[in-house]
Amino acid sequence: MAATKDKKPLTETELLQMPDSDYMNDAQLAFFRVRLQQMEKDLLANADETTEHLRETVIVPDPADRATIEEEHALELRTRDRERKLLKKIQQSLARIESGEYGYCEETGEPIGVPRLLARPTATLSLEAQQRRELRQKLYGD
Repeated sequence: MAATKDKKPLTETELLQMPDSDYMNDAQLAFFRVRLQQMEKDLLANADETTEHLRETVIVPDPADRATIEEEHALELRTRDRERKLLKKIQQSLARIESGEYGYCEETGEPIGVPRLLARPTATLSLEAQQRRELRQKLYGD
């Protein structure tokens, strides 16, 4: 009887060493699925902590201290808003894995590339397409 191969997740090094012909194979997709799910879990945990922290009402008589606390809350809310947007991108990326579109540029259909996906797992554009989009935004505004 043949021994079944232990299916441990790839490391980043193993991922980068894979040939281009293995791009977005099952092992790579599993790696990014796990990474995205961990990011999602971390963001949801942070959101819960923020909710609890904001519920803690501290009555401070000094106006300067009160202003500092309000500024900290505003900063925390801005951070959570950014994380909420990232959470949406993570969920879209997970859906792209399931649909077989993950790792390919939305504009050109070309591979985004493993190094770019390691740096930004929610990337939907190749580096060149992203640079073109940013240049257009810079020239013509949003």
